[in-house]
Amino acid sequence: MTASATFPAGDKTFLVTGANAGIGYFVAEQLAATGATVVLACRDTAKAELALATIRSRIPDARLRQIPLDLADPATLPAAVEALDTERLDAVVLNAGVMLSDHRRRLSPQGHELMFATNHLGHFALVHRLMPLLTATPHSRVVTVGSFAARSERLDLIDLDSEHDYRPKRSYGRSKLAQMLFGFELDRRLRALGATTASIVAHPGGALDSLTPSRPPLFIRTTAQHLRGLGAGLVLHGKHAGARPIVRAVLDPDIGSGELWGPRIFGLRGAPGRETPRPHMTDPDTAARLWDASVELTGLGRRPWLGAVA
Repeated sequence: MTASATFPAGDKTFLVTGANAGIGYFVAEQLAATGATVVLACRDTAKAELALATIRSRIPDARLRQIPLDLADPATLPAAVEALDTERLDAVVLNAGVMLSDHRRRLSPQGHELMFATNHLGHFALVHRLMPLLTATPHSRVVTVGSFAARSERLDLIDLDSEHDYRPKRSYGRSKLAQMLFGFELDRRLRALGATTASIVAHPGGALDSLTPSRPPLFIRTTAQHLRGLGAGLVLHGKHAGARPIVRAVLDPDIGSGELWGPRIFGLRGAPGRETPRPHMTDPDTAARLWDASVELTGLGRRPWLGAVA
């Protein structure tokens, strides 16, 4: 039985970043099946509308909205939060991400490396803006979507923007590691403040398009893609399955703040399960230094929830 069927959430409101495609789309679809209001926060409005229509074709009574959100440009966040226009926010899923293969280093409008700016800094600034709404909603959740790629990377706090060592795969893995460090550090700070908001980290494992069912017209898996992916299905799974640990982290009341969830089988495929994070993903010193650097890089003023843990 899926998490969306096990944990109905009809009176709740969830925000999913990057919900117009891939993992984010399936997170939104599965959350919509609970009866909750799901807000799709996407940079491309046309693609967001297509995702809404695709979900409604499968769940006719789905309660859906979309707001424009460009995580690469924190200057746009106040308008995005205002557009959210809700009195409660039960969970935000920090899913949107950029993964580049171009060996030419690309920059955000503020001059930061684009993957780090979008995947980590944008979400860091978004949570800062949403925190008053989240803490005002009892037992709300921040679910940070990490990646298996973070396992093999280590953060370079001197070169967060990859100015001196830019390699696309490495920079992507480090940006996801930064997200995960943020998720665990946010848990520590929320608990120190006595907040009921939980910070949970989840990841999809190895999720491939070729193992993902079609969602026309948003995504159509061809027969050739399906056949090419059959062998990979022994160790990986589709994006619909990759969304399940994230949805479980949003819905399951027994999941506690500071936990890491992913696929059970080697962290790559299978039903959701709790994992023990690698030490470098939770290191308090690295996380605190990243937090302080993120405050400076995003231009955020210090607020009580941004303070150091006692």
